[in-house]
Amino acid sequence: MIYCGTICGNLLIIALVATSRNLHTPMYFFISQLSISDILLITNIVPNLLHVLLNNGGTIPIADCFTQFYFFCASETFQCFLLSVMSYDRYLAICNPLRYISIMTNTLCVRLVIMCWGFGFFIIIIDIITTSNLHYCGPNVIDHFFCDVVPLMKLACSETFISQLGTYLIGIPIVLIPTTIIVVSYIYIILAVLRIPSSTGRQKAFSTCSSHLIVTSIFYWSMFSVYVVPTKGQSSTISKILSLLYTVFTPFINPIIYSLRNKDIKKAVQETHCKRTGRQTIKW
Repeated sequence: MIYCGTICGNLLIIALVATSRNLHTPMYFFISQLSISDILLITNIVPNLLHVLLNNGGTIPIADCFTQFYFFCASETFQCFLLSVMSYDRYLAICNPLRYISIMTNTLCVRLVIMCWGFGFFIIIIDIITTSNLHYCGPNVIDHFFCDVVPLMKLACSETFISQLGTYLIGIPIVLIPTTIIVVSYIYIILAVLRIPSSTGRQKAFSTCSSHLIVTSIFYWSMFSVYVVPTKGQSSTISKILSLLYTVFTPFINPIIYSLRNKDIKKAVQETHCKRTGRQTIKW
C-alpha cells in the first residue's frame, strides 16, 4: 500500500507540474525532479523487498545486486545535490526577490538538474567499481533487505580498507558540500526573515520554504543515522529500520508534505478535477 501510494502521489505531482501553468516555476520544477528520484528509489528497492518477504527469503544474481546498489546510490546522491539546489532557490526567492526571475531562469534550472543527475550517476561509479572488485568467496547471505555498501563489504573475503577509503572519500563531498550549501542558505534565509517588520510577513516568507526544510530534515536525519553515526552497539534490526525510513518512508511522505502544506498544488488539483468533471470555478 505504501509503495502504490508513493507511486501515485509522486506521479500526481509530476503530472500537475507538467500541466498546470501556475506550477511552471523553478521551485515546482525541482519538486517534480525530486518526485522522479523518489519513484526511481522506491521502485529499485520495494519490489525485491516484497518478493523476499512473501517468499521468506530470496536470491539475487550478483550483477543484479550491484545494479540495485548503483541505482540506489545514484538516486540518493542526486537527492543530496537537488535538496541543496532547492535551498539555494529558496535563498534567492527570499533574500533577492527582485533579481530572482533574472537569476533563476529556465535554462539555469535545467542545467542545475542535469548537473545533479550527472553527479548522481557518474561520481558513484567509482564506489561501485571499488566494491565490485572485492573478492567474494565465502558466505553469500545479505543480512539486509537490499544491496547496500556495508552488507556487501561484510561478505568480502579480501581486505576492504581501500574500498572503505574510497567510499569515504566519495561520500564526504557528496554529503558535506550539499549540507554546507543548505546550512548557509538557511542562515541567510533566517536572517532575512527576522528583518521583516511584521509577523505576518515573516510567517508568509518562512512558509515558502517550510516544506523543503521538513523534507530535508527527514532525509538527512535518517541518512546520517545510518552512515555517519557510529554503528557500534547498533543491532542489525535498528539499522534496517533506519534504512527503511529513507528508502521507503521518505519517498512516501514527500508528496504528502508538499501537497498538504502547499496552496498552489491544492489549487492545481482542484482545477484539474473541475476540468475533468466539466465544472467551472467561480471567483468571488
